[in-house]
Amino acid sequence: MKKFVSLVLALCLLASLSVLTSASAAGGGVINLYSFTDEVPKMIERYIELHPDFGYTVNATIIATTDGLYQPALDQALAAGGAEAPDMYCAESAFVLKYTQGDMSGYAAAYADLGIDVATVVKAADIAQYTIDIGTRPADGALAGLGYQATGGAFIYRRSLAKDTWGTDDPAEIAKKIGPGWDQFFKAAADLKAKGYGIVSGDGDVWHAVENSSEQGWIVDGALYLDPAREAFLDIAKQLKDNGYHNDTRDWTDAWYADMKGIGEQPVFGFFGPAWLINYVMAGNSGGTKAGEGTYGDWAVCEPPIGFFWGGTWVLANKDVAAEKQAAVAELVNWITLADDDQSLQYFWANGTLNGEGGTKDTVASGTVMAKSNGELDFLGGQNMFDVFVPANQFANGKNLTQYDESINNLWRDQVRQYTAGNISRDEAIAAFRQTVSDTMGID
Repeated sequence: MKKFVSLVLALCLLASLSVLTSASAAGGGVINLYSFTDEVPKMIERYIELHPDFGYTVNATIIATTDGLYQPALDQALAAGGAEAPDMYCAESAFVLKYTQGDMSGYAAAYADLGIDVATVVKAADIAQYTIDIGTRPADGALAGLGYQATGGAFIYRRSLAKDTWGTDDPAEIAKKIGPGWDQFFKAAADLKAKGYGIVSGDGDVWHAVENSSEQGWIVDGALYLDPAREAFLDIAKQLKDNGYHNDTRDWTDAWYADMKGIGEQPVFGFFGPAWLINYVMAGNSGGTKAGEGTYGDWAVCEPPIGFFWGGTWVLANKDVAAEKQAAVAELVNWITLADDDQSLQYFWANGTLNGEGGTKDTVASGTVMAKSNGELDFLGGQNMFDVFVPANQFANGKNLTQYDESINNLWRDQVRQYTAGNISRDEAIAAFRQTVSDTMGID
């Protein structure tokens, strides 16, 4: 097995992408970065363009999470240490707790140990609390990772369907129609169904809101725990299916994308998601590029029935980063995750100007940045999405994650779909879920 992992790592290194930035200072060194996409490497490439005196070349090893290759390669590189070890590395929300609070958290440097005045800059930047909670190591209370995106969720809905059903598309009014709470949400679903519309595309659209509204995560005191909010997903999903309130699609499939275009089995009112779902998924699957084409421009966002977040990337530094690199690593970490001036990554990211005007606007971790940024989107009929997403970030809960979420979520959702399809009973779904987790993960 060790030989296989070593071979995988070697192949990944051969396929890695290096950000070829010149070290302008004499004798400049190399900073090693591990990432699962080219997003952070490209950010750093831009930083060095803006700061030609930075003095370091950044060598980025990019290994996709496909087939589970990224984590084993990163783990081996951290454990091996030495000159080739990652000085900085990225972790996605599905597995970030492994690196900030779990099995691999001992490799992460506390931001304060890098020389960052954490208390001062976190407060000044108004960083979303859930991102802080996720990046804080319980053993010593140290902040060891932060994200640059904010992925607090909203409800993203079709304006035309709202007007046809309730006579208004005002986000404040639609928020009252669909929430707060699931009872109100299902009243809205019935109203929409009477007009021939589904409230969501599939049960996966609701899952992320359910998952992140739970008080506790999947593991409590070392044992599998089914939080009442997550158990209720069985009933929510069943009610959606039995009443025809959705098109019974699965997320990330052609049928799901068809509902974004408005060409599914029945018109779908909305989707639960953060800003990245709008920018990187829905906009490209709306059937157009300007208002009047497909569903482009027929969308708006409002407060969801319950607060949640979905996704995000956290940036960490190696505790064993060489002393001569520490200041440079701190400089990059600070620029990506904490700086809030108009030359910071988050300001560029929020305003879509990282590579010039006209780029994709996104929500960021800094409330200070979003308060002075323009979040108006043509896709949303000119609505400023920050008006909804900034408060949404404050409602998100970052204390119910575990390092096993990605695997356990998939097992749970499989059993829920078996139940809603009528193949097994509610009790059988729960029992099968517990048994499968025990069999595949050794967690009882």
